[in-house]
Amino acid sequence: MKNLSVLVLFIAACSTGYDPGSPERAGDSPSANARVQESIDAFLRADPGMKRFFDDSYGYAVFWKVGKGGLIVGGAHGDGLVYEQGKAVGRTELTQATIGAQLGGQTYKEVIFFRDKGALDRFKSGKFETSAQASAVIAADGASADADYRDGVAIFTVGNEGAMVEASVGGQQFSFEALN
Repeated sequence: MKNLSVLVLFIAACSTGYDPGSPERAGDSPSANARVQESIDAFLRADPGMKRFFDDSYGYAVFWKVGKGGLIVGGAHGDGLVYEQGKAVGRTELTQATIGAQLGGQTYKEVIFFRDKGALDRFKSGKFETSAQASAVIAADGASADADYRDGVAIFTVGNEGAMVEASVGGQQFSFEALN
């Protein structure tokens, strides 16, 4: 029970702190769209080859800031927008829980590409989560050249700030809320 309490505290500490009703979370708000564009630009600066994923995927989810922390148990949380064929169609939240050797905290950006409509529909239905077997590619010059879809998705991250040492297992869960 003590570990569960610590995990809940870490997840709360990692939260990006947006009020669900705030205009910043609205899919059509200028600040959310600007954060997504800044994130896309950061990914393309880190690895220009990622352009093929943005151009060729059926859709993608962009998380502009995921906060992550851990001390034996850990957690992460981030908000993002989901795009289908280039158009924002919904809001999403990422929640992660991990257990294992880990210490520190960091923030990062994450993008999940969906190869086809089926993969995106699975995400939008709420039946999508990653497991310890799913791995994100760290965006760096040339990293996307060898990256490919696995089970219809490709996941990339790029760091913002902080440092974390980690050898843990866990998974990410996602929520989806369609834009009005």
